[in-house]
Amino acid sequence: MNVHKDAFEHWTARDSADLYGIKDWGAGYFDINDKGELVVTAFGPKGPAVSLMEIVNGIQERGMDMPVLLRLRNILDTQIRLLHASFRKAIQQTNYTGQYRGVYPIKVNQQQQVIEEVARFGREFHHGFEAGSKAELIAAIGNMTDPEACLVCNGYKDEEFIDLGLYATKLGIKCILVVEMPGEVPVIIARSKALGIKPNIGLRMKLSTRAGGQWTDSGGDRSVFGLNTAELITVVDQLRDAGMLDCLKLLHYHIGSQIPNIRDIRAGVIEACRVYCGLVEEGAPMGYLDLGGGLAVDYDGSHTNYHASRNYTLDEYCVDIIEAVAETLNAKNIPHPNIITESGRATVAYYSVLLFNILDVTCFEPPKIPSKVPEDANEMTKDLMNILGTITAKNLQECYHDAIYYRDEIRILFKNGRISLRERALAENAFWHIMVSVNKEVKRLKYIPDEFEGLDAALADIYYANFSVFQSLPDSWAIKQVFPIMPIHRLTECPMRNGIISDITCDCDGKIDKFVDLHDERRTLPLHRVNDVDEYYLGAFLVGAYQETLGDLHNLLGDTNVVNINISRETGHFEIVKEIEGDTVSDVLSYVEYSPKDLINSFRSIAERAIEEKKITPAERRMIVNAYENGLRGYTYFER
Repeated sequence: MNVHKDAFEHWTARDSADLYGIKDWGAGYFDINDKGELVVTAFGPKGPAVSLMEIVNGIQERGMDMPVLLRLRNILDTQIRLLHASFRKAIQQTNYTGQYRGVYPIKVNQQQQVIEEVARFGREFHHGFEAGSKAELIAAIGNMTDPEACLVCNGYKDEEFIDLGLYATKLGIKCILVVEMPGEVPVIIARSKALGIKPNIGLRMKLSTRAGGQWTDSGGDRSVFGLNTAELITVVDQLRDAGMLDCLKLLHYHIGSQIPNIRDIRAGVIEACRVYCGLVEEGAPMGYLDLGGGLAVDYDGSHTNYHASRNYTLDEYCVDIIEAVAETLNAKNIPHPNIITESGRATVAYYSVLLFNILDVTCFEPPKIPSKVPEDANEMTKDLMNILGTITAKNLQECYHDAIYYRDEIRILFKNGRISLRERALAENAFWHIMVSVNKEVKRLKYIPDEFEGLDAALADIYYANFSVFQSLPDSWAIKQVFPIMPIHRLTECPMRNGIISDITCDCDGKIDKFVDLHDERRTLPLHRVNDVDEYYLGAFLVGAYQETLGDLHNLLGDTNVVNINISRETGHFEIVKEIEGDTVSDVLSYVEYSPKDLINSFRSIAERAIEEKKITPAERRMIVNAYENGLRGYTYFER
C-alpha cells in the first residue's frame, strides 16, 4: 500500500471505516469509536457502542486466552425481529391474507447455545425450526415450546425419523414431514396408519429455476433432492388412493443458499406458485408455501449480484416474495398460503465474531544491496543490477519482464554450478528490489496491465495468527468464501503494511489471501506494524453460519473458547452470559481415539526407563512428566 506521509499523520477512524468497508458489510452492527477501537452497535447508531477491545480485556481478565469465538446475542435477536418486521410490512402493503412463519435450519449452526437462543428470541414471532436428520429433529423437538411455530422435516427419512415426526404431531407440534424422494411416501402412509397419527405432509419440488452463486446445483432438474412433476403427480395419486390427500399441506423448494440476485428469487417463487396452484386444483388443502433458504448475506458490502454479496435489501426480498405469490394466486382465486422461509445464514451470520491475536510477522523488506556490482559477477547479474534506478512509468513493463528473464537465467546458471551461492543471493535480492520499485509505479497507473496482477500479494507481509483456518473458518479454505477481517484497535493509525494471514497449522493452505473489497476481492489486507510489547488483535466477522460444525481437527487444533455476550440497551454495559472453554489437548486426542490416561502411563514408563539409562534424574523425571501432563490439560492454541 502506497500511503502519503500526510495521510499517515492525519489518519482518522473514518478513514479506517472507509478502508475496511465497515459501513458496507456491517449492516449497522459495527463502527469505530474516537479511540480507534472497533465497537458493537447492536441497537443502531443511537444505541450504546461497546468496544471489542473492552470485551477482549474482560475475557482475558477472566482467564480465557485467544482465540475466542464471540457471540453477540443482541444481534441474533435483532436479526430475527428484522426478518419478521419486514415480512409483516410487506404483507400489510399488499393486503396479503396469509401469514409469515420463519423457520431456522439447524444445519446452519447446530450448537446448543444457538438453538436455544433462536427459540427464545423467536418465540414472540412463532419462529420454528427445520431439521434434516434424526439428530437435528431431536434437538428441534426439545426446543419446540410454541404450538404456533412450524417444524419442517427435510432430508432422508427412515421409519424412526418418521415416527419421531408423527409423535411430535401427536404432542401438538406443527410438524410437517416433507417428501424428498418417492420412496418415503409408502413409509409415511404405513407408519401413520400403524401409529394412528394423521401426518402433515409436504412435497419438495425440483424447480427448473436455477439461481446464481456458489450453490446453483441446489436447483434444476438434476438436483439431488426433490420430486419432478411426474413424481409429484404420482405422490398425489398415492395419497388420494390411501385416503390421505387431505394431509398434503405444504409445497417446498430450495434453489440455493446465498442467492445474490433478486431476479432468481422472484423467478423461483413464481414457478413454485404455479405448482402450488396445481396441487390445490388436484384437491389438496395445502396452506403452506416453503421457499427454502437463499436470503443472502452481503459479505463484501458491494450490494451486487456477486456470489459474496446480494443486490437487494431485506425489505425488497420480502416485498418481491409476497407480491409474486399474491399476483399468481389471485389470478386463480386461490387463498394465499402461509409463507415459510428457511433463512439460516442471514439469521446467524452477523452474531458471531472470531477474535484472535497475531503471534509474529514476516515483513517483506529486501536487505540493502551493495552500491557496486562485484567485478567478477556474471553478465546476467550485472544486467539485472543495472535495471535498478532506471524504472519509470514508460519502461515499467520492459523492466518487469527483463528482471524475470535475468532472474530465471541466473537460477539456471546456479543449478549448473556456474555462479556461487553468494552471487545468486545478490541477484535474488536485486530482483525483489526491482519488484518493489515496479509495484510502486504500478499503483500510480490509471490502468493496471494483467501481468501485474498478484504482484502486490507476492510482496505482502505474512501475519501469523493464533487460530486454525480449518477449524474456525473452513469455508475460507474449502469454497474460497471471503469474510470481513480487520484490526479491532489502532484504527486511528494508518495501516502502513500489506499482509496476508497465516494460521498456526503446518499446512500451506492454512492461510487467508483473499479479502473483501467493494470492487473486487483484495489479495492483501492493510495492517499495522506489530511490536514486541503490545498484542495486535484482529476480528473475522459474519462467521456465525456453518463455520463451527464444519470445522475439522487439522493438526489437532480443536474448538476455540466461546463467549456469549449480552449488551444492556440502557447502560451500554456487557455481561458474559455463558462461556465455554475450548478443547484441551486431552480433548482432541480423545476425539481421535487416544486414551489420555494411557498416554500418561506410557510416558511415565518412558521417563522411568530414561532414569535407568542414566539420562535423567528422578527430580528431572518429575519435572518432565509434569510438563507432559500440563500439556495435555492445556489449550490447543498458543498460550502466552
